[in-house]
Amino acid sequence: MSVSVAFLGLGAIGTPMARHLAIPEFSLAVWNRTAAKAQAFAAAHQARAAASPADAVRGASFVVTCLPTSKAVETLLDGPDGLLAGLAAGTLVVDCTSGDPATSQRIAARLAERGIGFIDAPVSGGVIGAENGKLTIMVGGDAALLARAMPVLKAMGEKIVHCGAVGAGDALKAVNNAMLAVHIWSVAEGLLALSRAGVKPEVALDVINASSGRSNSSMNLFPERVLTRAFPRTFRLALLDKDVMIAAQVARDEKVPSPLIQMTAELFRAAHQALGEEADHVEAVKYLEQMAGGEIS
Repeated sequence: MSVSVAFLGLGAIGTPMARHLAIPEFSLAVWNRTAAKAQAFAAAHQARAAASPADAVRGASFVVTCLPTSKAVETLLDGPDGLLAGLAAGTLVVDCTSGDPATSQRIAARLAERGIGFIDAPVSGGVIGAENGKLTIMVGGDAALLARAMPVLKAMGEKIVHCGAVGAGDALKAVNNAMLAVHIWSVAEGLLALSRAGVKPEVALDVINASSGRSNSSMNLFPERVLTRAFPRTFRLALLDKDVMIAAQVARDEKVPSPLIQMTAELFRAAHQALGEEADHVEAVKYLEQMAGGEIS
């Protein structure tokens, strides 16, 4: 018999993740705030389009949520069409949202009162990783619940890591993305300074990428997206802004001196506000270029 799974949130990463669950091993129901997306997905795949969150999760053994924020997940809980109206005791909620630990802990506590399990399971690997089923999944929650969720997680990801208690996956994902932001900003500053000092950026990157200053940003993002001025839109700057803010809050909550993360959060919030909701995360470079009055060239 197939395992009943509900998937809520068919965004840029959620849609390809859900595709990996639209297989005979699972009986899949999908829901999205824009109903047409869920209907189109169901028409193209082995799935049922649900009319509401409650309709999607009713009878499901597993519920996967993949929304922009933890608060968005929390708002789905209540109301006649909310998750709590459809969830039954024994269901396991797997939240793949890149969320914040405090809200995930609050959601987990509310669900536990009804005998419903919860793990936070944010993902890394972007749209390509989601399409290929090769995401890294960072899990916070009870180890027994993780073991139970493994068939669902393995359908969507390649590297699945138990990070600790509820909220640990969210915290690790946020800090990882804060480090990404630091790398993007530092490479941009360095290449702008070197350009004005007479060093061509491609020459600078050739040396940096064979030396100790290299990072994924210098090795991949800048050669492929910045030097070419392609800036493909794969991960919104707005979402990276949100993630860095979460990391900054985690550091403050844990009373860790974190001037670099705090400053990076301010810089990416300013870049987000300047460049708008649809800008890609690497386009933060354009904000620095605007401040400097010139491009990396």
